[in-house]
Amino acid sequence: MSLIWITKAKYIENYKIEVFFNSDESKVIDLEEYLDKGIFLELRNKEYFKNFKINSWTIEWENGADFSPEFLYSLKNKSRMVH
Repeated sequence: MSLIWITKAKYIENYKIEVFFNSDESKVIDLEEYLDKGIFLELRNKEYFKNFKINSWTIEWENGADFSPEFLYSLKNKSRMVH
């Protein structure tokens, strides 16, 4: 696989975000099970969770929490080609 990064993302509901990758694919990812330790605990607050931004390669929150684009790409949720 070549380098992967996030080009766009939008909040869906609860702890779900639709992420769009440079590979012209998008996935709805559910991050709820990954918010149980360290810096990620703060993201359990849904209002805080909603307020992510895209840095130059992935989604990131104000507290510095982020997930690598490769990890997000590997999650086994819905996937589709972006048209």
